[in-house]
Amino acid sequence: MSTASENTGTDTVSDLAGGVDTGGPGGATPRVRAGIFLGVGVIVLALNLRPAIVAASPMLDTIRASTGMSATTAGLLTTLPLLCFGLLAPFAPRLGRRLGMEPVLLLTMAAICCGTALRLIPSMAALLGGTVVVGAGIAVANVLLPGVIKRDFPDRVGLMTGLYSMSLFGGAALAAGITVPVGHVLGLGWRPTLALWGLLAVIALLVWAPQVRRRTRASAAQAGAAAHPVRGLWSHPVAWLVTGYMGLQSLSYYAAAAYLPTMLTNAGMAQGTAGWMLSFSSLLGIAGAFLSPVLAARGVRPGLLATIGAVLTAGGFAGMATAPVGGAYLWMILLGLGQGAAISLAMLFIVLRSPDTRHAAQLSSMAQCFGYLLAAAGPLALGAVHQATGGWTVPLIILIVLLAPQTAVGLGASVNRHAAPEQRGAREG
Repeated sequence: MSTASENTGTDTVSDLAGGVDTGGPGGATPRVRAGIFLGVGVIVLALNLRPAIVAASPMLDTIRASTGMSATTAGLLTTLPLLCFGLLAPFAPRLGRRLGMEPVLLLTMAAICCGTALRLIPSMAALLGGTVVVGAGIAVANVLLPGVIKRDFPDRVGLMTGLYSMSLFGGAALAAGITVPVGHVLGLGWRPTLALWGLLAVIALLVWAPQVRRRTRASAAQAGAAAHPVRGLWSHPVAWLVTGYMGLQSLSYYAAAAYLPTMLTNAGMAQGTAGWMLSFSSLLGIAGAFLSPVLAARGVRPGLLATIGAVLTAGGFAGMATAPVGGAYLWMILLGLGQGAAISLAMLFIVLRSPDTRHAAQLSSMAQCFGYLLAAAGPLALGAVHQATGGWTVPLIILIVLLAPQTAVGLGASVNRHAAPEQRGAREG
C-alpha cells in the first residue's frame, strides 16, 4: 500500500517541520520556525496560481463589450494560459536546475505581477500579452512546487499536498466569487479590477523572498547531481500512468468548468445563479482537494480514493444530464468533491512516484505538459460535440465514459513504485 507518509500524528502547525532533525532542544525552535515559514510560503505561492486567470471569466461579457473582441478572441483569455501551462512545463526543471528553485519561484511571482500590470494598458495586444506573461509565470510555478514539497516535506507529503491543492482551488473560487463584486464596490473598471489580483502576487513576493536568501542547504556534490536531467522518463510506464491521470482529470475539470454555467442557463436557470453554482462547486473542491492526500497519508489506498473521486464526478455529470436545475446543488457537491480529490491526487502521484526532487520536477513537467495541452483541447472538443448534437447529453456522456480510463490509470499510478528510469526497480521505503 502506498502512503504519503508513515506518520499518523495530528496535522498541527508544527507538522510542517516534521522529519527535521532539530539537533537538540536548543536548535528546535529555529528549525521548526523555518519549516513553518516555508510551508506558509508554499501555500501563498499556490494561492496565486489561478486567480489572475480565473478572474477574467466572470467579466468576459464586459470585456467583450468594452473592446469589441469576438467570442473566439475572448476565449483566448482562458485558453492561452492553459497552452502556456502545457508548452512551457518542459522548460521549468531546466530553469530550476540552473538558477535554483527558490529564485525561479520568486521570478514566477514577479511575472504574475508584471502580467497583471501589463493588462492595465488599453490595448488588445497588451491584454493578450499580459495574459501570456501571467500564464508563463504560473506554468513554471506549477511544475516546481511539487518538487519543493518532495524535497522539504518528505514526512508531510500528504498534508502539504492537501494544503497546496486546497490553495489552488481556494484561489480559483475566490477569484470567481469576488472579482465582480469587489470591482463594483470600489467603482473600478474591468482593467483595474483584473490588475488587483497582482497585489496577491506582491504579497507572495514578500513572503517568499526570505527563502531565496536562506536556502543554502545543498552541498556542492548534491548540486552537481541535481544539475543532470532525468533520462528516459518519457518512455517509463509509471511516468505515463501519472501523466495519463493528470491529463484525463484536467480534461474533465476544465471542460466541465468551461460549460457548466452554459448548461444550467440552457436548462432555464438564471445566469447569475448559474455562475454561483460554478463558484459553489469550487468551494466544495477545496474540501475534496485537501482531504484526499491527507486520507492517503492516514493509510487510505490512493487507488480507492481515485475510484471514489471518479464515482462522485460521474454522479455529478449524470445528474447534469438528467435533472440539471432541480438537483443543481447536489450535482455541484458531487462534482466539487470528486474533481477536487482528482486534482489533488494527480499532484500527490507526482510526489509519491518520484524518488527525489530531481525526478519530481521532471515528472511534474511531463505530466503537466501533456495534461494541460489535453485540458486546452477538451473544451474545444466538447463544444464541437455540443454543436453537432444540439444538446449537452452526449458531451456529458462522453465525460462520464472518460472517467473509466481515468480510474484505470489512477489505479496503476497508485501502485507503490517509482517513475525512475535510472533506478529500475526502485521502491518507496
